[in-house]
Amino acid sequence: MSVAIFAYGSLVSRPSAMATLGRKDLEIVPATLAGQRRGFSLVRDNRRSEKTFARRGDGWIPDHVLALDLVAGSGGAEVNGALLAASEAELDRLDRREIRYRRIEVTAAVAAAGRGRFDRVFAYVARPEHHAPVPPPAAVVIAAYEREVEAAFAGLGPGELDRYRATTERGPAERIDAYLVAGSIRPGNPRRW
Repeated sequence: MSVAIFAYGSLVSRPSAMATLGRKDLEIVPATLAGQRRGFSLVRDNRRSEKTFARRGDGWIPDHVLALDLVAGSGGAEVNGALLAASEAELDRLDRREIRYRRIEVTAAVAAAGRGRFDRVFAYVARPEHHAPVPPPAAVVIAAYEREVEAAFAGLGPGELDRYRATTERGPAERIDAYLVAGSIRPGNPRRW
């Protein structure tokens, strides 16, 4: 059985995905996922998680960091992203990376030129305890994360970055230049955000 992940954030980044999957022969197929909206609604406790970041310049340590998430949408909602082929072992590595997310099947909602070669497609959505439709006060987005995601979408092809921006709810959170101050980060999990 052939399996793919629908990536809609940092996994669209070839270097980020390759670091987790542990391979260099990564094919990224642009795709669209219907029925979903994308926004910065995944929350991580910055002081108690496997990695803690501080704001460069003054050393302030925010309580919460936000990342991208998917939520069910209506009225023709859809998001762009990419399909990444994954073996069972690679799915395990992705599950370890995406610890605040759960893997759900989205096969029927995916449109892509190469989707027909995959029997099943999965995406990661926030676990209920990490979903924050209204971010906690002073929650931040790490600027390196957002830059990596935008660069990845720019690299997907003409118009993909514009589509990403048009289908992503940015929210009011401050974007900060941050650095890692403490962490016990698993291999394959990004260290810059």
